Amino acid sequence: MKPRTAPRNPILISCHHVRHTMEVPAELRNMLAGELGPTKQKAARLVTDLGYVAGAEHFTKAVSAHVSGVSVITGGIGLRRFLADLSSDSEAKVAIPTTLNSAGCDSSQFERMGIDFPDFLRLQTEIISAYWEMGIETTLSCTPYDHPNEAPDGIGCWAESNAVCFANTYTNLVTNRESGLSALSTALTGWAPMWGLHLEGNRVPNLHVNVNCELHSETDFSILGDWIGSQIQPGWDIPFGPMPFISGLGKSISFEKRKALTAAAANFGCPMLWLDGISPQPSNEGYLGLVEFTSEDLQGAYDRLGPKGTVDLVVIGCPQASIGEVRSVVAEVRGRVELGQRIPDNRLWVFTSSRNHEVLSLDGSLDILEEAGALLLKDTCPEVTPYNRKRYNHILTNSMKAEHYLKSGLNSMPTSVARIPDCIAHAFDPELSVGPRPVLNKVKSKQHRLEKKSTIESEKMVGTGLPSQESFDVTARAVSTDVPITYLGYVDPETGVIIEKGHPLEGQSMAGKIVVYPKGSGSTVAPYVLMGMNYHGVGPKGILNRDVCPLTLPAASLHATPYGHGFDFDPTSNINTGDLVRMRLADGVVEVEVIERASNPSRTDGK
Repeated sequence: MKPRTAPRNPILISCHHVRHTMEVPAELRNMLAGELGPTKQKAARLVTDLGYVAGAEHFTKAVSAHVSGVSVITGGIGLRRFLADLSSDSEAKVAIPTTLNSAGCDSSQFERMGIDFPDFLRLQTEIISAYWEMGIETTLSCTPYDHPNEAPDGIGCWAESNAVCFANTYTNLVTNRESGLSALSTALTGWAPMWGLHLEGNRVPNLHVNVNCELHSETDFSILGDWIGSQIQPGWDIPFGPMPFISGLGKSISFEKRKALTAAAANFGCPMLWLDGISPQPSNEGYLGLVEFTSEDLQGAYDRLGPKGTVDLVVIGCPQASIGEVRSVVAEVRGRVELGQRIPDNRLWVFTSSRNHEVLSLDGSLDILEEAGALLLKDTCPEVTPYNRKRYNHILTNSMKAEHYLKSGLNSMPTSVARIPDCIAHAFDPELSVGPRPVLNKVKSKQHRLEKKSTIESEKMVGTGLPSQESFDVTARAVSTDVPITYLGYVDPETGVIIEKGHPLEGQSMAGKIVVYPKGSGSTVAPYVLMGMNYHGVGPKGILNRDVCPLTLPAASLHATPYGHGFDFDPTSNINTGDLVRMRLADGVVEVEVIERASNPSRTDGK
């Protein structure tokens, strides 16, 4: 597939310290001038900013977009305020086919879900309606690839991390790991900058994973995917995230197992992987590391993750369950129902898409689940649901993606993992695991490094700004880390405090600080968290990134937060937490100067 590039007669964007020039097509130029309304002007400004920072030379027409940031609890006030700002613009219509991610509830079963959140259903309806008004297909699914034969060929702009990894790995759709905002901006303009994984030279593996054990269930593959991400070392230069080449899996892997693998790998920012014997052989084999996954690793994960203490709720379908996955649940449930057993208190929730829900209602699967006392939910997924903590304080799931996000600050719920048969057994028998409910423990990840910078290369640095920002001059204390910052669930949008357990900046507030980090990680809803921090008055005073960060840049672009990138020295190595830092922008050049060093560089209070 050869992407369609910008028409001739473009304008060029450059600056005085020219790193590159970028062709901007006439259609996008008209949007930048405001000729198609304020919404498309903002969208054009965002994609232009991203393209310039990423070093793109030109734009391409996108064939598809998938927008994340739908649930009330994930998007928060940042999402709601942003959509409200767009509501008055009649020109705010998408230019390409666009689908929408999962919402926070199944509106038809809102009462049975027991959601205890003020005005949740009203707020959720307003968000979905705002997207619908823009011409977005309100599919409310985190698995737009569930029917892979229907996936378009060409350059896409997809948010939702699991969908990005699946599309790049198994389909002919090529997409970067976009934020919800950048995906929406491409949807509105129809244009995407050519950078990152759009370029064949960047689609190369950087880690070799040899699987030296048998994997049987979808959950086995989910554990493998999450394990791969945890092997990444902080010193590795992987600007587009971990991209593993995996050997030892064999050639016959079901859709459900492929889906589980890519979804869990995306927990750590993986946008693509290769499966030996299934994927085309990659051209580059210059791996940064070789790791081996063994039966001991697999069993150790089950031992560590298995339920200990009372289980309140069992959830299946993160990402939303395929028809095959739901039918495997039904098979387990049917046998128990025939023996006269019933699930008490609706303690089994199975999440799927509306499209799959319709099929399952016709083939009898829905009837069996309802007869058993389970809920088959559509339009939502376990990750973005606000659970009623008066009822549910310990969840059991078959998904490492669910485990990763449910344990985050988004829900902060103890979450255990088991294979589907074991999950169903626990759903039917609340006494199968007894004792006190588990509590979340502070665990320091091995990939997190000490905050103190041992090597300072320069007190001054020069980098690149955003075309949309003409000038700024700000001075503030820094909070600095060489570990990516995950915003959704790991940063409190009302205080700006980093709450990720074990992160070097845990307990630090970004409010009024110059925040220095390699890039954002985790959920593609990150920009809305940053925007929410700004709306609450606790946003950063400035942001310095080392790597291209489509999860951070959109919020900086829309809210005019001073932003710098592409420095001649690594800012995460040159700036300590507590340093007094000045950042200035003039003529597209960002100058950063450390005015005063922290008295104790190893301290992490940022004062």
